[in-house]
Amino acid sequence: MSANVFHRLALAIGLAIVAVPAATQTADPVPGQWGQRAQMLEANSEFTLASTGGRIFVLGGYPRGRVSVRTVQIYDIAADTWSRGPDLPEVNNHGVAAAHDGVIYLFGGQTDPNTAYVDTVYALDTRVDRASWRWVERARMPTRRSAGAAVVHNGRIYVVGGRPPRGHDFAAYDPATDTWETLPNLPSQRNHIAAELIRGRIHVFGGRLGGGFQSDKTAAHEIYDPATRTWTVGAPMLRPRSGINSVTAYGCVHVWGGEEAAGVFPDHDYYDPRNDTWTRLPNMAIPIHGVTGATFANGLIYVTGGGDAVGGSSGTLLNQVYRPAVRCE
Repeated sequence: MSANVFHRLALAIGLAIVAVPAATQTADPVPGQWGQRAQMLEANSEFTLASTGGRIFVLGGYPRGRVSVRTVQIYDIAADTWSRGPDLPEVNNHGVAAAHDGVIYLFGGQTDPNTAYVDTVYALDTRVDRASWRWVERARMPTRRSAGAAVVHNGRIYVVGGRPPRGHDFAAYDPATDTWETLPNLPSQRNHIAAELIRGRIHVFGGRLGGGFQSDKTAAHEIYDPATRTWTVGAPMLRPRSGINSVTAYGCVHVWGGEEAAGVFPDHDYYDPRNDTWTRLPNMAIPIHGVTGATFANGLIYVTGGGDAVGGSSGTLLNQVYRPAVRCE
């Protein structure tokens, strides 16, 4: 079967199942289809996550009621089970997480729903025995910010964007030396964005211009080349969205969800870096927003938690999965 025929077949399958409630799709999904895995221990949204060692670490966020938590929920991908990890040193929402060399890092975020941005950096070394897991504070970010995104490249963690007035901020953290370097500003200031590493370059997608979900959104797509330390422009998203999430699977960047005053976006699109184009996929089974970070493992994209209504008071127990059919390799 050719790649194009496979793609069309997968889209047809996906379109056929859009109307089926996701909660009924407990079997392993076929290509182009959504399914479900074990639900989270506590409903949550506006959190960040990172994965390492076959586990997904959900850090902070809001349960229903916009009350920030210190909770760490850990999902074991192979076992399809959840457990509690060591609580964060302080409550956090809208943080940014990344995993490097077996260590989970949490950058910035907020300690209340509206302001109180922080510049803290905490690290959890998962390479040691689990009984010894402890959060350790590392060198603080150059500025206080929240609702950005992070990408790991060549041993450094690049943290980009944030709520006003830190929407242009861009800096790289070196875990080996515990130091920060301030980099050229993100050209379009924005927050609630998605970011991915593609062929050695950092791509930043979408977001909003103001602090709240009622503010103007953008379809901007800007690309940073660490070798030249310059920004260029890529093809914009199919429509402006914020509160989105993303992951790279088989060379394609999948972007889904988001929110605006009118509701939660069901959109699921993918970006093909080979020809700088975007393509619409069938809608999400259950649209969500309010998660930064995602996991692609064992052929599945894990879309963990998130809010199913606008604002920060709609955290869910969801643990949706999607089996991608398209390839951009």
